[in-house]
Amino acid sequence: MSPRTRRLCVAVAALVVVAAVPTFFVDGVLNGPPVMNGSARGTALTMFALALPVLAVGVVTSISGSVWGRAALIGALGYLTYNATLLAYATPFNELFLAYVALLGLSLWSLVSALLDPLPVLSPGSRLPARGIAAFILTVVALNALAWLRFVVPDLGEDPPDFLAGTGLTTNPIYVQDLAVWLPALAIVAVLLWQRRPAGLFLGGAGLFFWEIEAIGVAVDQWFGHRADPTSDVATQGGVALFAVLTGVTLVPLILWLRAVLSRS
Repeated sequence: MSPRTRRLCVAVAALVVVAAVPTFFVDGVLNGPPVMNGSARGTALTMFALALPVLAVGVVTSISGSVWGRAALIGALGYLTYNATLLAYATPFNELFLAYVALLGLSLWSLVSALLDPLPVLSPGSRLPARGIAAFILTVVALNALAWLRFVVPDLGEDPPDFLAGTGLTTNPIYVQDLAVWLPALAIVAVLLWQRRPAGLFLGGAGLFFWEIEAIGVAVDQWFGHRADPTSDVATQGGVALFAVLTGVTLVPLILWLRAVLSRS
């Protein structure tokens, strides 16, 4: 990891504290519908209680050349970029707006910097079950895309669409991000992993770290959103259960990836 990326990650960590901690703890900062406020508080909690420690461990271990540390670092930056986007676009304007924008920009460019650094090389002959993990990633990508399209396609031409009911949003930035950026990116990683390309072997692990943190984060934000407004369909106990299961399911290929990486040490 380059000194440039290390310095950027330290700045990201500071901005997580500045943006996420008051979002969770300070009453009156969030001014959207109660369910969305609860969801944003859950996201903020995951940012500073989980993603921030993972980022810190990734930075420290990457200094000594840890492969899994680099993957954790990239996964944490991916999570922070994804969810800083939601704070910036899915949260009504408030006094933390510039902090959200700064966190989004710095997380994004730190992720770019980390990907521009030379990536660790994993041997194609490693014990990693590459095609099994690639199949898992492609399956989740396909199911995720179909789930969002199931909501979007029937409401094309509707104003407002049903999937925005109760959110206070004019569009859904989750659908935009997933369908335009993150799902295609992970599909490309899965194809490279299937082909046992060095970049795919490494980035597959980074993608699994990202998904593991994200699954935990969605379970948490669903819990907080449902607690804030139990009558809303935006955040439900079923959503908590679904993403708790996805957390456990994603942990399996992540552990397999980690075992293969640690067996090289």
